Amino acid sequence: MAVCALSDAVLIAAGVLGTGALITAAPAAVVVLRYVGAAFLVTYGIMAARRALRPQSLITNDGPANDGGAKRGVAAAVTTVLALTWLNPHVYLDIALLGSIASAQGTPLQWWFGAGAMLGSILWFCSLGFGARFLRGFFAKPLSWRFLDGGIAVTMVALGAGLALGA
Repeated sequence: MAVCALSDAVLIAAGVLGTGALITAAPAAVVVLRYVGAAFLVTYGIMAARRALRPQSLITNDGPANDGGAKRGVAAAVTTVLALTWLNPHVYLDIALLGSIASAQGTPLQWWFGAGAMLGSILWFCSLGFGARFLRGFFAKPLSWRFLDGGIAVTMVALGAGLALGA
């Protein structure tokens, strides 16, 4: 939750600082990011589909008795969150959009706009994190994870295909 909120705050600040203009000025970089992001999303979608179709992949050997299990789990989760955030080409389009909206507010107000966007982002991620405990019982069942992974697979492959095809 904190990694997502902090990443979003950095990206919003970049947009308010005018990074959007740099992104707009380098269309070749945006094209490269688009294809790299599409490949990443499709790969992530395929991995989710494999988990959904192979329920044994949801079972790990890393239990409470294995000290490395929790550490690897947190490291893997943080790495995945960072990759999904920073390799997502849509985020750079969002920076350009936020930057243009912020600059339209004028110099003193653009920072208030950015602060409001950051606060909204923090509230969103906190709501997701704290709200997840209400679904703990639902996700205690492996079938629930299979449905979630199936939905993730369809969504990621569709987003990746859309990016690759320029949709």
